[in-house]
Amino acid sequence: MSRGRWRWIADENLHHAIYRALLRGASNIDITRVQDIPHLRGATDDALLQWATETGRIIITHDVTTMVPVRSRLVAERGECAPLLLVPSYLPVAAAAADVELLDAFALDADWAAGLLYLPLR
Repeated sequence: MSRGRWRWIADENLHHAIYRALLRGASNIDITRVQDIPHLRGATDDALLQWATETGRIIITHDVTTMVPVRSRLVAERGECAPLLLVPSYLPVAAAAADVELLDAFALDADWAAGLLYLPLR
């Protein structure tokens, strides 16, 4: 199986079971956690979005309340910002992981044009 084309970072608030499910189900996925990058642990949303933009990663988060407005502000100020994949906290782990795996394998650049995608996909 070929490696997916997207690079992901799991926000600190993303349920760890989703991260683990992604590692188990899609061992070829390019994903890391904020907690695994020392200078990002406890960082502001601004810092995380800036790092993700610079490194070409999509942020997977449950945090709609603060991440979306911060991302909108950064786009207005800088003209670009990393995309967000917004996962509702009520979504079952298996469904969230399955949707991320689908996006990793089949999403097109155009799917990320708005900068925000919400799960579930269906």
